[in-house]
Amino acid sequence: MVLARQEREEFADLLSGLNPRQWEAATLCQRWRVRDVVAHVISYDELTPAQLALRFAKGMFSVDRSNAIGVADYADRTPGQLCELMRVHAEPSGLTAGFGGLIALVDGMIHQQDIRRPLGLPRVIATERLLAALTFARTAATIRGGWRARGVRLVADDVDWSAGSGPSVRGPGEALLMAMAARPAALADLEGPGKAKLAGHIGG
Repeated sequence: MVLARQEREEFADLLSGLNPRQWEAATLCQRWRVRDVVAHVISYDELTPAQLALRFAKGMFSVDRSNAIGVADYADRTPGQLCELMRVHAEPSGLTAGFGGLIALVDGMIHQQDIRRPLGLPRVIATERLLAALTFARTAATIRGGWRARGVRLVADDVDWSAGSGPSVRGPGEALLMAMAARPAALADLEGPGKAKLAGHIGG
């Protein structure tokens, strides 16, 4: 849970420095602006178990539709309010607290990079957090990183992490994480004989 809280605190720090134009900018999440991504990240924390079940029922048990409902629920919040909610919910609760906070950690890390990459705002991710996210992303049901990276060996060149078997794909751990999360933009930061196979699995 500590790692997830640290990630969300850094996320809030990023948001506090964005200008109005950046809040409306496109992200790596198709059709979602920065404000929409932020709303998604926090939209599950305030739900009771009954409310969570109702949201999925309204979304016809589709993750994408349920996520869209959550984003719509926060459409009237200002950037300042969304930033404050990120700080209020720095300690994950509800669904995102699952697996000791790993759901919140991975979701927050991926979505923070969804915002940072298009805005040209790189960062150095704490090694402990990055390693935990890489490992969990391979088996997390909503990410299916291991499935997308099937048939290749992922090798991080900035942290001590590798996984899988087959022709290698090397690069920064952050780029490997984003590739496992089906972000084709991350392929530009990767190299190796397995890159074409990985690209085929994520649509790049």
